[in-house]
Amino acid sequence: MIVALFYEDLTYEDLVDWAGGQGVTRAKGSEVGGWRIPDADKAVLMEVGIPHTEDTPLTRVCFQGGPQPSLPTTDGRLLYRMAEQQLSNLPDSVLTSSWAVEPNTGTVYYVQPDGEPWFANSSVVLWVQCLHHYGLRVDTCDLLLNPDHHEEDAVLAELEELAGELEECDPPAFAGYQGYIWAEFLARWLW
Repeated sequence: MIVALFYEDLTYEDLVDWAGGQGVTRAKGSEVGGWRIPDADKAVLMEVGIPHTEDTPLTRVCFQGGPQPSLPTTDGRLLYRMAEQQLSNLPDSVLTSSWAVEPNTGTVYYVQPDGEPWFANSSVVLWVQCLHHYGLRVDTCDLLLNPDHHEEDAVLAELEELAGELEECDPPAFAGYQGYIWAEFLARWLW
């Protein structure tokens, strides 16, 4: 089954339909208006927003304020932080990764706690589309909602199909395994 993944007309309401009103955060112009990223990427952050539920791989949306990127990476770049993922269930965990966007290009990276940037998506627009598709699929698919109640092979087949759909949306996001976060998230699903 081929799924059209380019959500050309993706709206805030599309995200709210599955994530709920409290599960979508839109940026204010004062937060991202001065960022040096493509206009389409700014627009999706301000008009559509970022979904954040237990079905998405992020803990909280936290737009970095100011026009200068401030999240350092191990390769010497500075990125704009958009969201974080706490990597432990412990309340005082300091292991936090960040979803961040590169100035000028709009490329999205998942920055590990040590600052190592892993490629996520070619643009913020494609990142939000992948988050939407991923979250919607996980939220509505019993195989993924309750993997312990199904045969492992069936769950793995569902994950492979989801990976194929996300790859169709943004092929460079699946150009490899090491250093590519979507492939890593899907591979770790059953661990």
